Amino acid sequence: MKNAPIKDNQLDRTAAAGALREFLAEMIRAGGFRLTATVRALPVGTTAEEGEPEVFADVVGPDQEILLERGGDVLKSLEHLAYRALRLEPQWHEKIQIDGAGSRALLIDDPRMRALLAAERVQASRQSFQLNPMSSRERRIVHLALKEIPGVRTESVGTGDKRQVVIHPAAAKSSASR
Repeated sequence: MKNAPIKDNQLDRTAAAGALREFLAEMIRAGGFRLTATVRALPVGTTAEEGEPEVFADVVGPDQEILLERGGDVLKSLEHLAYRALRLEPQWHEKIQIDGAGSRALLIDDPRMRALLAAERVQASRQSFQLNPMSSRERRIVHLALKEIPGVRTESVGTGDKRQVVIHPAAAKSSASR
């Protein structure tokens, strides 16, 4: 794809869905995988909930377990490659989601659970806690999961694939802004 499917600072859902469909078909074909990708976009005129994607792809078939191995690393990598192929800047990543046979919810709970456990630790110790680097979608899940938790606040630090979330006691000052 020559240009990102962004027009007037909005995601062109139809263009993004078409480009994602082509990308996944080529990846599945090139990899020789026994998978099928179904891509759909939210209808024009509808609004996604905060943090929810506007373009969805579900990849299913006999080889779908490959996508979910090692905590979904292959699925996450495929999604990262899709962002690159669609030439999407990081602020647009949460608008596109690839799932493996509807199993993404199991993977998404992992960063949320880690965040909640880390928040408990921060509340008890009053010491900041830095999570491992994660994707923009995972960071967003952490920020949203802890948004209403009393006694803690979050910020993202670092750059690129080294970007991570730091959970601070609510009264502590940060060195960078979220």
